[in-house]
Amino acid sequence: MKRTKKMIRNFIVFLLLIILTFYIIFKDQDISQILVIIDSGKKQFIAVGVICMLFYLSCEAINIGRTLKVLNEKSTFLKNLKYAFIGFFFSSITPAASGGQPMQVYFMHQDNISVANATLTLLINLSCVQIVTISLAMVSLLLNYQYLNVAMLWFLFIGIFLNLSALTLLFISIFSKRATKWLIKVAIKVLKFFRAKDIEKKQIRFQEELSQYQVSAIYIRSHKLVMLKTLLTTYAQFLVFYSISYWVYRTFGMTEYSIGKIITMQSVLYATVSGIPLPGAVGVSEGGFIAIFHQIYPEYMVSGAMLLNRGISFYLFVLLSLVVVVVSLLRGKKQEMVEENKGEETDTEKS
Repeated sequence: MKRTKKMIRNFIVFLLLIILTFYIIFKDQDISQILVIIDSGKKQFIAVGVICMLFYLSCEAINIGRTLKVLNEKSTFLKNLKYAFIGFFFSSITPAASGGQPMQVYFMHQDNISVANATLTLLINLSCVQIVTISLAMVSLLLNYQYLNVAMLWFLFIGIFLNLSALTLLFISIFSKRATKWLIKVAIKVLKFFRAKDIEKKQIRFQEELSQYQVSAIYIRSHKLVMLKTLLTTYAQFLVFYSISYWVYRTFGMTEYSIGKIITMQSVLYATVSGIPLPGAVGVSEGGFIAIFHQIYPEYMVSGAMLLNRGISFYLFVLLSLVVVVVSLLRGKKQEMVEENKGEETDTEKS
């Protein structure tokens, strides 16, 4: 119940952020004119953008399935796609995308996948995502620094620093037992300084979680080809995801800039906002898009482009993933009821 209440609170905050963001961005603009501009666009490129988003989620499903197979866990592509949608939804409505992976583990466990193997699978996937995000952003920065003002550059450096810090801590947790023990000691000292409750229980939990990460080191060393395939799939996943901005650009009949240029600009934007701990990076993503792409689009068109881009790459799939979550929860409850009835029938027969 506590977890459900927390998720509901997160969802309400998420909705309020959306309302506030769109109020700030569109308060001095004619919404009907923006919608007319979008409606007059080339619909085939909107369809390509939606397909790219489906490809993005399918790549995550492929990565999940590949690792689970090596770990001798039974799963199907549709189930793996379900986990990808669930991760997308809960990452979107929680600060710093913190709810995505725990909920994916929960639903995997419901499908009889061990928590340890589910955690390992998602940990490997997260490591590859961080590597791809950072590397593409750093290359793209060299190609697009002239489009960034001082404020955007600072935000980009902060975003890269946060992602790099997360990746470093991840690798330390996986590969270094000595550093892991040191990290736990530092974390406990910080908790004591702030007089946190149940410090001993938290220390035990830290040790259990970080010891699970050590299993990843063994896996990675013995499955280097799988790791390479996962990393390459993740590169394809994010390049196609970033290309959505190009198909939005083409929707408005524009052809001056190449797909490579638009992809690298979107890569810079993603790295800038991904480290900011807001649900779905709502607000900063919209503002960042306008700040970076205002030199690409005419002034009267950039707000419409932002609306369409976020509509395809985020809001539409938040709604679709919500449907997947609700259906999965209802099926889970139905399965629990069936198992309970079977248990009651067995007890009756015994008596």
